[in-house]
Amino acid sequence: MARPAQIATKSALPVVNVICMKWGTKYGPEYVNRLFRGVSRHLNRPHRFVCFTEDASGILPGVEVFPLPDLGLPPSPERGWLKLATFGPTLGDLSGTTLFLDLDLVIVGNLDVFFELPAPFYIMRDFKRPGSKVGNSSVYRFDIGAHTQVLSNFVADFEGARRRHRNEQEYLTQAAEDLGVLAYWPADLAVSYKKRCVPLFPLNFWKAPTCPTDTRIVVFHGRPKPEEASEGTGNKWYRPALAAPWIGEAWYAGET
Repeated sequence: MARPAQIATKSALPVVNVICMKWGTKYGPEYVNRLFRGVSRHLNRPHRFVCFTEDASGILPGVEVFPLPDLGLPPSPERGWLKLATFGPTLGDLSGTTLFLDLDLVIVGNLDVFFELPAPFYIMRDFKRPGSKVGNSSVYRFDIGAHTQVLSNFVADFEGARRRHRNEQEYLTQAAEDLGVLAYWPADLAVSYKKRCVPLFPLNFWKAPTCPTDTRIVVFHGRPKPEEASEGTGNKWYRPALAAPWIGEAWYAGET
C-alpha cells in the first residue's frame, strides 16, 4: 500500500513524479532516504517521490512505496532490465511526467530543469562510451504510458533483445531511437563523477574534484562511491582522488 504523497503546494504547475527502484541487498534504505531528501531540497515544483521495492523497511515515511513492477518474464541475471517495466501502460497509480533516478547518485543543484526541457524522452549519454549513441539509464525522463512499445517489444522478444543488447540502457536507447523520441540531457546537467569531476592524471594527485557550473546530478559508477568520494579515495594507484567535501555535504544533508 502506498504511503501518503509529500506534494509541494507552492506552485500551480502539474504534479510530476520522481521514482527509484531498490531490490536485493546491494543498497540499503539510507540510499532511498538520501535521494528523497535531495529531491525534496532541490525540486521546487509539486511532485511525488516513489520508491518501487520489495522491502520498505527503514525507508522514511514521506516516501511513497509501491511493489516492484513485474516484467512478466523469467528472472534475469541482470536485474537492471527491471527498469524497462516503467514503460508499461500503467505504473502504480502514477500518471504524467516522470523522472527515474538511480539510488547511488548525488543531487547538487536545482532539478526543475529536468521537467522543463520539451522532448518527450530524455536520457544521459553513456560516459563510458562518449562517441556512441548509447544512453545511461541512471537519469531518464518519460511520460507514463506514452511509449509502451519499449516494454511490449522487449517482452515479445526477450531472448533476442538480450542477445542484441548488453544491458537495459543499450536496449532502451535503441528502442527510443526506433520510436523517434531519443533525446539526451545537456551534457553538464548530469555528469559522471569519475569522468567529469575528478581531474585527469596526473592532476588528480594535487587538484581536488569539482563539477561543471550547471551540474545538478553527479552519477557514481563503480568506485568511488559517494561516501568514499567525500573523504577522498580511488580504486587504482594512478587514479586517486582528493577529498570532495561538497559531495559529502549534499549526500548526508538532513541526517542527524
